[in-house]
Order: sequence, then structure tokens, then C-alpha cells
Amino acid sequence: MHLSNQALGAIMMALQESLLHQTDIVPVLQGFEIENTEEGLVVKNPPTVRVPKVSNKELAETDDTNASL
Repeated sequence: MHLSNQALGAIMMALQESLLHQTDIVPVLQGFEIENTEEGLVVKNPPTVRVPKVSNKELAETDDTNASL
């Protein structure tokens, strides 16, 4: 039995979400519904990653900063 690419992606998404929002990853992993398939273990309810909304002004300021590098 092994993890499918989809399951690895779900774990990575959970890790990214946890790091981005500085939250505990354990509840997300405990909530995974896992199914064994021919491709390996699959997460039936993978997490979604929420990214904070950035204003156009903030985006332009970031672009200006990066242009000078």
C-alpha cells in the first residue's frame, strides 16, 4: 500500500495552508477520508488553499520592488 500522487498533493496542500495561516496541520490530516485504489491511497476530501486577497496597489508596489532587484 502506498500514497497516490493525489494523496501526496493533498498532504502538500494541507502543509501549505498550515504554513500560510500558521495553523496546526494535525486536525486537517485527521479529517482526511482515505480510500485505497489501484493507484494507491487517495484522499476523498482534499483541502483547499486560501490565499489572502492582494489589492492592485499592493501588487503594483511588489512589482516595483522586484523590478529594482
